[in-house]
Amino acid sequence: MTPNVSSHVAELLEPVIRTLPPDAAQRLAELQAPAATEDRVAILAAKANEGLLTPAERAEYESIIDASDLVATLQAIARRTLSDEAATP
Repeated sequence: MTPNVSSHVAELLEPVIRTLPPDAAQRLAELQAPAATEDRVAILAAKANEGLLTPAERAEYESIIDASDLVATLQAIARRTLSDEAATP
């Protein structure tokens, strides 16, 4: 679980992810951010560390981080689901 996504959100998402077919869960588990997004996050992170973010950049940065946290939670649930399915005889 990522620190910015509450356990309540994960509890809401888990039943949804468990309905995915295994191939969809696998694709979700392997999902990676586009290179352009990673580059933008790096720029915003550097500016944040220097205290140079504008209010608009701060909002953008926070929204990307929030979305990343949500995706990471979805991926963790998908991986756990796939692991549970693999362990079931």
